[in-house]
Amino acid sequence: MSLAEFDQYADEYLQAHRGNIAITGEDPEFFAEYKVRTLRDVLERSGIVTDRIIDFGAGIGASMPFFRKYFPAATLICADASPRSLELAAARFPGGASFVEVAQERVPVDDASVDLAFSACVFHHIEHDRHVHWLTELHRVTSPGGRLAIFEHNPFNPLTVRAVNTCPFDANARLIRASSLVRAAKAAGWISPQIRYHVFFPRVLARLRGLEPSLSWLPLGGQYSMIARK
Repeated sequence: MSLAEFDQYADEYLQAHRGNIAITGEDPEFFAEYKVRTLRDVLERSGIVTDRIIDFGAGIGASMPFFRKYFPAATLICADASPRSLELAAARFPGGASFVEVAQERVPVDDASVDLAFSACVFHHIEHDRHVHWLTELHRVTSPGGRLAIFEHNPFNPLTVRAVNTCPFDANARLIRASSLVRAAKAAGWISPQIRYHVFFPRVLARLRGLEPSLSWLPLGGQYSMIARK
């Protein structure tokens, strides 16, 4: 998707996304929150403290309120290639973060200046042969010992594939196999990437969601995460 297309969809993104995922019985906020909450839980179990976070591909700020909720002491940087999306994010959640525009193939943040690089369902919008480049950029801005956390749609889940195929702003998207993302991360210098699968049950089966942590190895969840170390 081109920058012009991202800017075009920025104003209608939330409404379109809400309609597109209606089949799950959940709203966009559910999916935004579970990612940040899951990440907090993983880092806490490992005793990792994060003081400075970059949200790469932050869009209109879907993750912002949940970073404030689950990482209240951290400084948040929202980075995106769409100026209009950043403008809307700043208007929706004033004072919640600083905003930087990604341009000229670079994340405009100093080397080794963040503890955590986060990206939620962004890389399937990036040409696959550019994944290593952007993962290298995120590696550059992350401090030694810092973490990378990427959440992506699982191409092996039929409901996920249906949602992507019927979503207007996913028209040019190409879903990514977890194994491919792991290879790209290693090529970019990231260490020990770990894959976990998430979102196995729609809202109608929400009572079963307590089982999901024990199913994180099973490659059938609607989404997956990759967490790696610098």
